[in-house]
Amino acid sequence: MKISGSAFDDLARAEFTPTSTFLNTASNGLLPARAVTALHEAARLRAEGRPLTSLYEDVEACRAAYARLAGVPAGRVALGASVAAHTGLIAASLPAGAEVLTAEGDFTSVLNAFHVRGDLKVRTVPLERIAESVRPGTALVAVSAVQSADGRIADLPALREAARAHGARTYVDFSQSAGWLPMDAGAHDFSAAVSFKWLLGPHGAAFLVVPEDFGGLTPLLAGWVAGERPWESTYGPVAEYAHSARRFDLTHALFTFAGLRRSLDLIEELGVAAVHAHDVALADRFRAGLASLGHQPVPAPGSAIVSVPGLGSRQPRLSEAGIEVSDRAGNLRAAFHLYNTAAEVDRLLDALAG
Repeated sequence: MKISGSAFDDLARAEFTPTSTFLNTASNGLLPARAVTALHEAARLRAEGRPLTSLYEDVEACRAAYARLAGVPAGRVALGASVAAHTGLIAASLPAGAEVLTAEGDFTSVLNAFHVRGDLKVRTVPLERIAESVRPGTALVAVSAVQSADGRIADLPALREAARAHGARTYVDFSQSAGWLPMDAGAHDFSAAVSFKWLLGPHGAAFLVVPEDFGGLTPLLAGWVAGERPWESTYGPVAEYAHSARRFDLTHALFTFAGLRRSLDLIEELGVAAVHAHDVALADRFRAGLASLGHQPVPAPGSAIVSVPGLGSRQPRLSEAGIEVSDRAGNLRAAFHLYNTAAEVDRLLDALAG
């Protein structure tokens, strides 16, 4: 059963002990206490030379937990280290001359590999026009569900319908939304997300969701863990790849998955719907306070990320005062998550007013 209200707040307070007003989850999330404990325990296994069996169990638990959050079968989820690597795998699968449609100013990891190919037609349009810009001959549309720079939310249902109408595939980066915004990865051909932002895990893990038929991907980066029987695939070429998306797995960062398992447990305990309501309420409080100060943020209704033009230069001074936000292209970016409170929003507003 999901929790809310005071129970939600009590659990968040018990799990997180920041020493600052941390409003910077769009850069990296805080680690909950249970994840820190798991990381220590994993390190102790290595230090003491004990079997690592439980760490491999953590890997599969993370795959299953992310699949539940994404709304897809676990067999569609591959595990890697970064969104950039996942994008590279998708880029490598496209034929020369294929058109890839992207959004202006999107995060580098979701689009750079298509440019590096050199023989693809990469077309870039404003985020608000991406659905209407899909056309006959578009092979793939690659976009972040939520823009890192300013929190704008893509109209994914409209994009999916446009892609279907023109026979294009879709690739969505959920890195800035997984954990606070309800996710329907099954509506898209490919999607990815990192673990260390809103999912509250350590660095070093990223998820990739692929179609049941693998969407034409080749396991170019695969090693022994991608075999149907991994421990029989440790020498020589892999004789039989996993029959699931695990064929695209990269060697697992075991410590990372040990901590991430507990972070994902926390997200599921709280429930994404409750986290969403909490996060957006704080962001809306900040937007209202900005208006009273005469500041206009980048329009991003319904987002947990708020970006304020012209205030990015305030970031160093705010950090000195114990308030952590980001400077992105001259804009001050604040990102609100489950461990934040209304009092912290007000503290940031007071600092900006001063």
